[in-house]
Amino acid sequence: MKKVLRIKDNREFQAIIQTRQFVSSSCFSVYYVDKKESVSRVGISAPTKLGNAVVRNKVKRQVRMMIQEISPFKEDFDSIIIVKKPYLNNSYQENYDELNSNYKKVIMKRKRKHEGVSNESI
Repeated sequence: MKKVLRIKDNREFQAIIQTRQFVSSSCFSVYYVDKKESVSRVGISAPTKLGNAVVRNKVKRQVRMMIQEISPFKEDFDSIIIVKKPYLNNSYQENYDELNSNYKKVIMKRKRKHEGVSNESI
């Protein structure tokens, strides 16, 4: 995943999380916010509860690879992925499937929200 497509700044992390738009599962919480640019960006957070720095970095590398396969980066939203402790107990494929389903839920929620806005304006 290119560095341009990553969110690194703490203020941006906090701004996205404070929107309170999220999808959650046992291993991930995906916070998202709509934006005007046509390229999506992703931030990954692995809390210290997950383990030491080696474990957290490994988890972030794995999640980056999952995102690279799942997301086309052509959506118009930014997202923050917070990894939870049960991630360590699952296989890579199980985690991949769970993250993929979370991303599909985000896209469906956004689609419903935009359809609702267009229906209200009529």
